[in-house]
Amino acid sequence: MITASRSRTAAPAGAPESALPARQGLQLLALALGFVMAVLDTTIMNVAGPSLRTGLHLSLSGLTWVVGGYILVFASLLLLAGSLAARYGARRVYLAGLALFTAASLLCAAAPAAGVLLAGRLLQGAGAALFMPSSLTLLLAAFPGARERARVLGLWSAIVSTAGGLGPALGGVLVDAFGWRSIFLINLPFGLAGLVLARRVVADLPGRPGALGAGGHALGLLALAGLSYGLIQGPERGWTDAGVLGGLAVAVLGAAAFVLRERRAADRILPGALLADSRFRAASLIGFLFNFAAYGLLFVLGLFFQQARGASPMEAGLEMLPTQLVWPLGNVLYTRYGRRLGNRAALAGSLGLAAAGLPVLALTVGPGTPYWVLAVVLGVLNTGIGVASPAMTGALMEAAGPEHSAMASASLNANRQIGSLVGVAVMSAVVAGAGGWYTALGVVLAVAAAAYGGGALAALRGLRAA
Repeated sequence: MITASRSRTAAPAGAPESALPARQGLQLLALALGFVMAVLDTTIMNVAGPSLRTGLHLSLSGLTWVVGGYILVFASLLLLAGSLAARYGARRVYLAGLALFTAASLLCAAAPAAGVLLAGRLLQGAGAALFMPSSLTLLLAAFPGARERARVLGLWSAIVSTAGGLGPALGGVLVDAFGWRSIFLINLPFGLAGLVLARRVVADLPGRPGALGAGGHALGLLALAGLSYGLIQGPERGWTDAGVLGGLAVAVLGAAAFVLRERRAADRILPGALLADSRFRAASLIGFLFNFAAYGLLFVLGLFFQQARGASPMEAGLEMLPTQLVWPLGNVLYTRYGRRLGNRAALAGSLGLAAAGLPVLALTVGPGTPYWVLAVVLGVLNTGIGVASPAMTGALMEAAGPEHSAMASASLNANRQIGSLVGVAVMSAVVAGAGGWYTALGVVLAVAAAAYGGGALAALRGLRAA
């Protein structure tokens, strides 16, 4: 086993600030591969949507379930996964999550029908929930210094963002050349490489006894399941449908019961010290709003380029590429300037830029809008969003400290995935109810701008102590 002291070797003299020693570089890669696999899977799905609908005869709500079902399980189990990592050891839980996600990807690739594909997606969500909070805990343990932590968070985010940026183009090429099943097979080499590397170079962290709070996790799952059903089925069945209203009622009651339990139970899921910290609450809200806007918009763009502008899956992926590949540029900017600016200023500035720019695009986009206008505007705004991602993680980890890092990481990712789930469902409802694609895109851009604006305000008000 590799000890923590061996993992923190000094950089050689004269090495550039962004360079890492070989072993630390392998640790960073091993802990990024899980995220790379999950992000690739998510972004590729947005381009493969029309092919999946045709190949498995899915309705729009059926496609939303294939995308949203993964996010539902993912978000529901993240806090439980954080508790498991704290109790049984982060490395063990990380490896279990990678193995489950890889096996579930193989099941999705072999799915003969929509039901089997959905089952595989749910298992993928469970695997991703296991490895995501554990990966951040292990990463922060390997790089404990404030300066190197900011640098490594930026590099780690850049690796993940590059995968996300390449996802639509890679997905388009795979779907055009090999069919939709290939988008799941691409996960196998990443998963296997992550398993081998993590076993070799990542040090374990000892677990500590503690209650899992199973009742709280069950209430959270119930609330999210009701919310998912209501939001996804609402556009198809109608918002006054008894089942839709029942699902939304279950969501409200489940959320209320969860909050009540957390206030009274001895085995709280989230430590009281975290909930009392304004930085933690602000970063959690920013995480929700960030993913609501970013992934809701990404879901719509994958459909828009194909169904409104007549692009093939490969063409749509290539058209989305410039707007996504700038995320790593923003991550790198954070590694260079993040500590100088501070997480509060970085978040308020980058999210505020997106909030100001998207309404301008919403007012001008139309059938005659050249592609390059969309690419340039979204590219500039997404560069700022690339700054926000590591800044948000840095702000949360500053609030949590080493003692609560596993649960804070799980909480942030849960909030982000709930944001993705709600964002995809809301944007899908906008598309279904709008009078045409360009009307729908304008509304989607405006909704995303409002979410980013809320995130900027939360950073200004809640991160004052950071």
